[in-house]
Amino acid sequence: MSVSLTITDLVARDPRGRILLSVDALSCEPGQAIGIRGPSGAGKSTLLMAIAGILAGAEGQVKWGDVDILTAGQSARTAFRASNIGLIFQDFLLFEELSPAANAAIAALFLPAKQRRGLRQRANEQLLRLNIPQDARTVASFSGGERQRVAIARALANDPAILLADEPTASLDRDTANRVADDLTRLARAGNKTLITVSHDHDLLSRMDRVLTLTDGRITNDSRQERAGV
Repeated sequence: MSVSLTITDLVARDPRGRILLSVDALSCEPGQAIGIRGPSGAGKSTLLMAIAGILAGAEGQVKWGDVDILTAGQSARTAFRASNIGLIFQDFLLFEELSPAANAAIAALFLPAKQRRGLRQRANEQLLRLNIPQDARTVASFSGGERQRVAIARALANDPAILLADEPTASLDRDTANRVADDLTRLARAGNKTLITVSHDHDLLSRMDRVLTLTDGRITNDSRQERAGV
């Protein structure tokens, strides 16, 4: 499944009322790869959190298909994310004491028993595609690149229509970052998934269909580009 994104009159403020983010209108076709760039403090991660429906106090509309994730109740937002969104963070957020398979399939713990086997199978399939060792080691011994690949497998395990990534290559060396960027974009395109990533990494951004530039909380440029490294 693929879903479109439509943002209208999105505003986010800090506790003092200062505007952190203001997006009058933005739309994204299903299956597009979009990069978000800009200086620190420009509102990039704020926009990503609003798109994911995890930004408290955001106003306006953020619609995935027919679902407005800002106005939906908390349980509805949680259910939508669980079914449709895979989140990837720069600091991986893995459980050090668990194996890669257990980390990638962690969401199975929150599913009905009859759905757990399928998710674990998909998690293992993604780990295999990403060349992660299938042994009993914990991720404590893994390199940064291996950890990020486990995090990508975890995000893909539930076969989400949407992938949201916050600086997924920031803590990696250049060669590893390029491999992770290739993995992420290849897997997203193979599944016709919408990929939205915040990044300062020009090599990752060069792989996107569109790149948004944020300045002082506003989109100041929206460029379409030829994809590199695909």
